[in-house]
Order: sequence, then C-alpha cells, then structure tokens
Amino acid sequence: MNQQNKIRNDWSIEEVRRIYHMSLLTLTYEAAHIHRQWHDPSTVQVCTLLSIKTGGCPEDCAYCGQAARYHTNIKVKPLMDVGEVIACAKRAKESGSTRFCMAAAWREVRDNRDFDKVLEMVKGVYALGLEVCCTLGMLTADQAKRLREAGLSAYNHNLDSSENYYQEIISTRNFNDRLNTLEYVRRAGISVCCGGIIGLGESAEDRIAMLHKLATMPSHPESVPINALARVSGTPLADLPKVQIWEMVRMIGTARILMPKAMVRLSAGRSEMSTIEQAWCFLAGANSIFTSESEELLVTPNPKLTEDRAMFELLGLHPFSLKENQKLDLG
Repeated sequence: MNQQNKIRNDWSIEEVRRIYHMSLLTLTYEAAHIHRQWHDPSTVQVCTLLSIKTGGCPEDCAYCGQAARYHTNIKVKPLMDVGEVIACAKRAKESGSTRFCMAAAWREVRDNRDFDKVLEMVKGVYALGLEVCCTLGMLTADQAKRLREAGLSAYNHNLDSSENYYQEIISTRNFNDRLNTLEYVRRAGISVCCGGIIGLGESAEDRIAMLHKLATMPSHPESVPINALARVSGTPLADLPKVQIWEMVRMIGTARILMPKAMVRLSAGRSEMSTIEQAWCFLAGANSIFTSESEELLVTPNPKLTEDRAMFELLGLHPFSLKENQKLDLG
C-alpha cells in the first residue's frame, strides 16, 4: 500500500475531538482514504474466538455475563482439554481464519496447572501456522514471557472505556492494572490487541479520551477491537439502549485515522447489524471480524459463518492469508 501518512503518537485531545466530531460523511471519507493507503480495502482478517473457560469470574464488570455475581443463566464451564482446543483451531483454519483467539474468564493468570495447559494450547495452535491470541485477564511480566516463548502472537486486554469512566463499570481492578498488563505484554515482544466497548453509558468525551489514550501509547496497539455493548440479561447494563450504527462508524473511522497501521476489528455487536450497516464499518476502516463455531462471541450472539460468507461475496471482500499472502476461500 502507498503509506503516505506518518504514524503519530503525539495526538492532542483537541485533535482527537475534532476528528471524532467531523460530519459523518467527511469522517468516513477521510478514514477510507487513509485505510486505502495502509491496507487492501478488499481484504478482511477472519479471526475465531473460543471461550476455553466460561463463567465464574470474580470480577464485577457491569457489562459481562460471565461475572459470577450476576444471575445471567450462563453455564459455567471448566478449562477445556488441550486436544479439544487444537481440534477447534484446525477447523477454524479450514474455514478461513488466520487468527485463533482463546479467552478464559479469569481475573488474572495464576501459575498453576491451568496455565500450563494454556501454554500447551498456545504451542499447539502456533504449530498450525495461525496467529495465536489470548485474553486471560491480568498477567505478570514472567507470565507474558512464558506465553511469548510458547508462541503467542498477541494478547487482548481492552481498556474498555476512558480512565475517568472506568470505575463506573468496574470496581474490582483499576485502570492502571490494565496498563500494567499491556506494558508486560509489550516488553515480552507480544503484539497488543487493545480497544474498548461503547454503549456502557459513557459520554462522547469518554470515547474520545479512550481513543486518545490508545493513539498516544509509545507504540499503537497492533489490533484495536471496537465493540458495541452486547446486552446480557441479568447484568447491570442489560437495559441500556442498543448502540446505533453511526456511533460504531464514528468510532471505527476515528480509530483508523489515529492509528492507520492497526487492524481495526469489528467485534461485539455484529449480530444486531445488517449487511449494509457492517458495510459502513468496513468503509470507515474496519478490516477484521470474529467468527465462532457456536455462533457466539464468548457468551453473546454472533453471525453465522454462512451469513459472513454471503456478506463477503456481496461486498467483494476476501479473507487474507498470513503465510501465502493470497486470498482464501471462506467456503
């Protein structure tokens, strides 16, 4: 791609605010232009997300159906067997995924047999030639190093919201805990996957502050997931209104302008979006989606793989291959 725009890490909050509040058509146009300078707009990375340990989390994240303290009717499941996870990863690769993400509903990683099993999972998925991503909660520097040695490509640890709004949705950890884990990940040589969620009751200023924090890190996250709140019955945020598509487009477009090299991942909330609405997100700079065998993104609904195939065909999009640098067939 013709990379004309320089990577900047010195954005002012005023600059981010100005970009975020552009007229929607202008913002989309500017973001699409930058997207085409850094990426092939016809290719989208297909990622598969698997919950390897579900529910029973001691945290109190107000949006999360896996928190043990909320009555969400989500079945708690123990850590999966290594062989079962590797089999899922093989099927994901056959379906066109190039990144396999494993999520465990833990507050933090503990140095025990479960972590040893996760390390074996990472080694097994890495051996398949896939990018390997994990989201396991907080890490120590040594744990990040061990994950990297096992073959981990990326670690997901979202900011969720702005620093000022953070304690409105989570009280069992603080914002700096997030930043510490991200620092350990970066020092270990693992790429960072870090974004946030909109629709938590936050203001536009909170969204701007979160994007500003991401865009002024010493190195931008290689992946920036933009999530719309998936409302789960039984959680404190269950009755909040649906996030409007234009709010997602505005977030994606701003992220693309601020962090042109990053993969901007259209994450939670796709099940409530039409093909036309998702097309707006791709136009604004999103270039990754998540799939799963269970048609769930962890414990919330996600589109069927057949629906994504039809959408790709209609929009002229193709999943890309990491190794062969060629387009794969979703079918």
